[in-house]
Amino acid sequence: MKPLSFKRGALGALILAASIASAAAATPDFKALLKSIDELSTFGKKDYSAVYDIVSEKPGENAATTQVQIFRRDDHDQMVILLQKPEKQKGQGYLKIDDNVWFYDPESGNYSHSTMKENINGSQAKNSDFKKYTFADDFDIVKTEEGKLGAFDTWVLTLAAKNAEVSYQKIRLTVRKDKPLPLKEEDFSVSDRPMRTTFFLPTYVQAGDKLIPAKMKMVDEVNKGTQSVLTISNVFVGKLEDKYFQKTFLESAR
Repeated sequence: MKPLSFKRGALGALILAASIASAAAATPDFKALLKSIDELSTFGKKDYSAVYDIVSEKPGENAATTQVQIFRRDDHDQMVILLQKPEKQKGQGYLKIDDNVWFYDPESGNYSHSTMKENINGSQAKNSDFKKYTFADDFDIVKTEEGKLGAFDTWVLTLAAKNAEVSYQKIRLTVRKDKPLPLKEEDFSVSDRPMRTTFFLPTYVQAGDKLIPAKMKMVDEVNKGTQSVLTISNVFVGKLEDKYFQKTFLESAR
């Protein structure tokens, strides 16, 4: 009986070792996963432009629509956000070159310094929502979990900011297991207060050789009942004229 007991013990050890190996193989390199997510919105030497319609709702108010057109040149860290609606704000815009951000007001013809943290026309969308993802560069991974969101098996990554330049110091990012596509982003303050939740609805639009979310819902966790829904259209990936990334473009866009 002793040899049989030994065999059973050995078999159990082999099964346990195989289970551990299988679990290790199924667990991804999470830093590499973040880099894959960043790559979804990075276009390298190609330029990117798109139109975003932002429908915002606040308790006791009619829904308000803001439309912006985005022009990006990731290779030189340049971006322009041009407001097209509502009519009263048409021609206002932001110009980002490296770490500098300017806001242009066509009424005064003046520029003022701004930041990527600024909300666009009172919506839940911030300037930083339209730039390329930089999760891998700007955040450390402090916790990983498995989860489920709708029909999708997910990884849930808790991220802590490496610098003060990002819009939120802590993020919980829910990502599909089958593809490196984000489904939900929960944003927190320094004191861990929930600030905003973004749902990336699982419908995508082709942007060159990449898939990007076609619709996002941003929910204000501080002011309950306040949210913005972003819908993307007119996506272009290719070569844009240099004029789109100069102050003279904003000055003549209205």
